[in-house]
Amino acid sequence: MVRKLPSAKSTAPAAPMTPTERYVAPFVAYLRSECHLSENTAAAYRRDLARFCKWIGTRRVAGLSIQELAKYVGWLRGEGLAAVSVARHVVSLKIFFRYLQVEGVLKENPAELLGASKLWQRVPQVLTQTTTGKLLSSVTRKDAWPRRDRAMLELLYATGCRASELSNLTLRDTHLDEGWCLCHGKGDKQRLVPIGAPAVAAVREYLEHERPKLAAVAQTTPGWLLLSPRGRQLGRERIWELVKRYAARAGLSDEVSPHTLRHSFATHLLAGGADLRQVQELLGHASIATTQIYTHVDSSRLKKVHRQFHPRA
Repeated sequence: MVRKLPSAKSTAPAAPMTPTERYVAPFVAYLRSECHLSENTAAAYRRDLARFCKWIGTRRVAGLSIQELAKYVGWLRGEGLAAVSVARHVVSLKIFFRYLQVEGVLKENPAELLGASKLWQRVPQVLTQTTTGKLLSSVTRKDAWPRRDRAMLELLYATGCRASELSNLTLRDTHLDEGWCLCHGKGDKQRLVPIGAPAVAAVREYLEHERPKLAAVAQTTPGWLLLSPRGRQLGRERIWELVKRYAARAGLSDEVSPHTLRHSFATHLLAGGADLRQVQELLGHASIATTQIYTHVDSSRLKKVHRQFHPRA
């Protein structure tokens, strides 16, 4: 009797979920439906908890002590994670354990005892106004879609939007005559952000000469402002790739990203005399503590304040 070989399509059965992994999917669904967190934020929690599940293995969360959770934090550091990343994992763990306590899985929550270590925040990389100009001018006519890419760079610097926020920007959200756009931030929070004259001019050029060609490729009428060559939404990842390409062409650091332009936007506003609360509103920060880091970046502003107000400056 000839034994029938398994077909090429057959696959090994998936490994059974561990006790902790069973709670992750409902937790992420809870974050989306009950906490109204964005898809990107919920995905970040899922990734953090995937590390935790890898560490805990088949053990149950109900039996973990604060000492064991502290060992987990030490394990994260041993994996080479930056201090800021470790702190974010701790926050994810605290919220996850709080959810398990609400659901009745845990009677006590040892994660509450994990110290919220006060870390020195990493000072963000910021471009000078001169290097910002070099980046914005690095787009040439030889590029595939130069007007779109110039509009993309101008908008990132003019509005301080995150890459995901710019990717989600629609024609309906963009009001060039009035000089502002409606930005959809984290947690679906909306904010009005002014657009300066250079960015308005760049977007108008793109809308007149290139966007109609990109939109014509799509099977339906696309509503997004920035389009891909297939007439679809220009994705967040592609925006990152394009910024890094133009930064390299301008001779800038390989660490330059869309977020660098966001940092530069905030720092240059403060250097020009903007109030910290106003910058907080423009960036869409929930807490002013997040915005305060830019006061450490702009030494010229601090020197100006010192000269103006200190009696022995």
